[in-house]
Amino acid sequence: MEVEYDSVEMEYDFSQGKRGAIDPVGAGKTRITIRIDDDVLEWFREQVHQAGGGNYQTLMNEALRTHIQQRHEPLESTLRRVLREELERTGK
Repeated sequence: MEVEYDSVEMEYDFSQGKRGAIDPVGAGKTRITIRIDDDVLEWFREQVHQAGGGNYQTLMNEALRTHIQQRHEPLESTLRRVLREELERTGK
C-alpha cells in the first residue's frame, strides 16, 4: 500500500518569539541542577504513577519539607526510640 502526501509548505513567524523556558518558574521556586540517585528518582516517579498522576518534583519537595519540620533528635535517641517501639509492637 503506497501513501502519497501532498507537499504543504507552512510558514512560521518567530519575530515576536521569546527565548527561554516555556513554563516559567513560579514565585518562591528556584531552578537548580541536582544529582539524584537513579533508584531514588525511580521511587518518586513510581509513587506518582501509582497515585494516578502528579509531579514527582512536588512529591520530593513534600518529602524534604516533612523532613525539615520533623523533630530532630540525636541518632542514638532515634535508635533507642525505634527499638523500643518495635519491641513493644512485637510484645517482647
